[in-house]
Amino acid sequence: MRKRPNHLAGLAAGIWLLIIGVPLYALVNTAIQPQGSYTDGGPLALPSKVTFENFSTVLHSGFLGYLWNTVLVAAFTVAIVLATCVPISYAVVRGRGWITRGVFRLFLLGLAIPAQAVIIPLFYIVNRLGLYDSLWGIVLPTAAFSMPVSILVISGGMREIDSSQFEAMALDGATPRRVLRELVIPLARPAIATASVFAALQAWNGFLFPLIMTQSENDKVVTLGLYNFVSQYGANVPALLAAVLFSAVPILVVYLFARRALVSGLMGAGGK
Repeated sequence: MRKRPNHLAGLAAGIWLLIIGVPLYALVNTAIQPQGSYTDGGPLALPSKVTFENFSTVLHSGFLGYLWNTVLVAAFTVAIVLATCVPISYAVVRGRGWITRGVFRLFLLGLAIPAQAVIIPLFYIVNRLGLYDSLWGIVLPTAAFSMPVSILVISGGMREIDSSQFEAMALDGATPRRVLRELVIPLARPAIATASVFAALQAWNGFLFPLIMTQSENDKVVTLGLYNFVSQYGANVPALLAAVLFSAVPILVVYLFARRALVSGLMGAGGK
């Protein structure tokens, strides 16, 4: 039987494509125009002159150094989140005692605490640890605030694993560490990938912790580096948007490779 076309869904998809595509077009369109003429025809008009000078300006401003710092912050944040959240989620799912339930509720409580509310104590702790004005001063708070959602997502994915598989490995004499390594991690890979992407996005787009915890030029990340194109008397908008494009490409590549696992992990998190 031939399926009937869903015109309403097609129309909704076309509208959503316009909602997403028009701002992206305006972003790229402005980034390839000279600073003196990018407002002549409006943000949606075709460029009268195309130039790549804005990208050259970004490259010569040290923005690649900020990009590298951001990559380091994101990589270390994801590593810390996975190294802690995977075993914690496993203990929460397989544990039957009040301690594991209490730990899970404690992490869920972190969802209700905004970073802005505790920024002063965090600054004091980071300063006392000697991590102020270093990338670790950004990594540790970012990882801490990424853990509640990550544990929620990973534990949701682990709950999708059939209990009979745990029983089979227990009868085979597998230790909890072997069960985690050979059964849980492979089957919970979509949820783990989802938590990884979420933690990477938190680190990549973070602004508050880099602003408060660092001050030197060598420790700047992309969110702070964008301020280099804004001065007291105006802003170099085309160069600023060119820098935004540079900062968006790496995380877009990560999303393209992890999009299927991301969707599967989010579905698993809400499954049980």
